[in-house]
Parts: sequence; structure tokens; C-alpha cells
Amino acid sequence: MNISVLIIARALCQRTTLGGVGMPLDQRLGTDIRRVHQELMAAKHAALKSAGLTVPQYTALYMLAEAPGMSGAALARACLVTPQTMAAILRNLETAGLVARTPHQWHRNVIETRLTDAGTRALAAADAVASRIERGLAARFSAPELATLRALLRRCSDELGGAVSEQPGREG
Repeated sequence: MNISVLIIARALCQRTTLGGVGMPLDQRLGTDIRRVHQELMAAKHAALKSAGLTVPQYTALYMLAEAPGMSGAALARACLVTPQTMAAILRNLETAGLVARTPHQWHRNVIETRLTDAGTRALAAADAVASRIERGLAARFSAPELATLRALLRRCSDELGGAVSEQPGREG
């Protein structure tokens, strides 16, 4: 990394505020959470390449294994992506023969999505490599530390979930 970039980054972290507004970078929890999230996604992305899937495709297959028949909209919510993004993911998975999409028995406007046999096999291969990453991460903590970490993350989520639902024009 360029030394001038390091000097600027360090100076930003040591400031008490940015131009008198906000808070220093080294005090922002979001920075730490985002960094760890990006590192986790990068590790999973690299590992899932061997299974021929992307992280969003793997997540969709995983959710469908847990709740077969989900609609695209429900799957988008479960995978934390937009319906448009999920439509593209499902189109690619269907083209690859990993999911089958059929109209709901009673609600013809609802399209159910289920894993095919090939999708089940692809998920098993992908989950083996993704689980290794998750196990490796969890192994860095004792059982009490993991419980504390999960409780702290839930607290963060509770705080931010309330903040989103309280914004004007948004329903919780």
C-alpha cells in the first residue's frame, strides 16, 4: 500500500471529527462490521467458485432447501436482496437446471421455486466449502465468546432495525 495512503488513513482515524461534524473513523462500529462482512464474503466467493456458484446463488439454494416452494419475493427478503436481483439469480439458477419454477396450485400469479436434484447436489458441494469457512471462523472463539458475539450482533441488529422502521415513509 502506498505510504501516503497510510498517512492519510491514520490522520483520519486520529481526528476527533471530520470538519467538526460526525465521529472519527476508528470509533465507527459500521467500519469494523463492514470490513468483516467483506472479508467473509470474499472468502466464501473464492471457496464457492470450486462449486460453480456465486455467494448469492448459494444463499438462494440454501434458503430454498430450508423452505421449498418459496416465491421469488419471499426468497429475496430471506436473502436480503432486491426482488430484481433475485429474479436474475433465479433465472441463472433455472438456466443451469438447479431450480424449477412452477405456478402455485391455487394462486397462479405466485411462482414457487424448488431445488432440482442437480440443485440439491450443487448445494451439498457448495455448503461443504462454505461450512468449512464458517467453522473456521467459529473456531476462533470459545463457546461463551460466540454466545456473547451473537448477543452483541443481535443488539446491533435490534438497534438498526428500529432505526430503519422509524424513518419517514418506511414501514417496519
